[in-house]
Amino acid sequence: MDANGIRVVAHLDMDAFYASVELLRYPDLRGEPVVIGGSREATPRERIDPATGAMQRTYMRLAQYVGRGVITTATYPARELGLHSAMGLMKAARLAPDAILLPVDFEQYRAMSRRFKAAIREIAPLVEDRGIDEVYIDLTPIVAARIDDAQDAWWCAREVAQQIRAAVRAATGLTCSVGLARNKLVAKIASELDKPDGLTLVTPDDVEDRLWPLPVRRLNGVGPKADARLAALGIRTIGDAARADDALRATLATTLGARFASWLRAAAHGRDDRPVVTASEPKSISRETTFDRDLHAVRDRSSLTPIFTGLCERLADDLQRKGYRGRTIGIKLRFEDFRTVTRDRTIEEAIDDARRIRGVAAGCLKLVDLSRRIRLLGVRVSGLERRAR
Repeated sequence: MDANGIRVVAHLDMDAFYASVELLRYPDLRGEPVVIGGSREATPRERIDPATGAMQRTYMRLAQYVGRGVITTATYPARELGLHSAMGLMKAARLAPDAILLPVDFEQYRAMSRRFKAAIREIAPLVEDRGIDEVYIDLTPIVAARIDDAQDAWWCAREVAQQIRAAVRAATGLTCSVGLARNKLVAKIASELDKPDGLTLVTPDDVEDRLWPLPVRRLNGVGPKADARLAALGIRTIGDAARADDALRATLATTLGARFASWLRAAAHGRDDRPVVTASEPKSISRETTFDRDLHAVRDRSSLTPIFTGLCERLADDLQRKGYRGRTIGIKLRFEDFRTVTRDRTIEEAIDDARRIRGVAAGCLKLVDLSRRIRLLGVRVSGLERRAR
């Protein structure tokens, strides 16, 4: 907050990011229900029509999919059919068999992510990276420098946000939604209110009208378990939490803990003092994959071995590209019954070499009972330190 009491935070969220990137590649799919989440077998087949010379594409439909994959994201027309991220592709196929399935292309998504974030930083350099498709932006210094009166802060913030949205679209061809508020918590909710391609301002005076009618689950910090326990206490909306009387707040403190109860009351009133963090160090770097069918450590060893080696190689590449080494190497296994097991080992010297990572990770695997079939395999490096230049 500046000397005049101005604080403006923006949350920028790309609209259906992965799907939107794919629609740039396949513009003929605009307006169609499309889900992203297939493997390479879902890559569209292309041919040139000998009669016209035009490119023709054949797309895979959900009805043709067989496997254990899940939806990574979906276009808005697909969402209208009930399809959403994390839904199993086989379940999605039952709901919308004619929806189009495309493979995930993380390399392209990361490249587009770097592009839109660079466009933002050209205008507003105080950016907190929150993942491949969203950021927080501290607009306070820019707004304060452009106005003479604090009462003009919000219209100025909208002007800056419009500039950012235009810059993102010019750099990527994609749309984004931006929420403006006094803090990160409210800005994130605001960015979700008018998707896609929205710009939403929620001032402290707007919290009661705009936020209180929303489900309490919309507060970033209320998970599914807390949501269920709050509902059992009669708290279903943000407004319910804000209006809780002394007796209910005491019950909340007893049921969910005093710290959570205090945070919930502040959040429901739109209060959040977290700073926009422009630089942070990762705690760990990992790679994992979910198999199309459950694999057995012995009977499917010929399939598992190259997958395990590939995970270690890609993890080593990530470490080297980002300039880190790590001393703690771990593995993650999810079995056919969905039970998840992790094991790790800390070594004396930090490493970023694929062969050595694989050796330590293989030792961790020996600590696990591998008699059940495996659904997911992952490798992780933590205890990170910057590699000497």
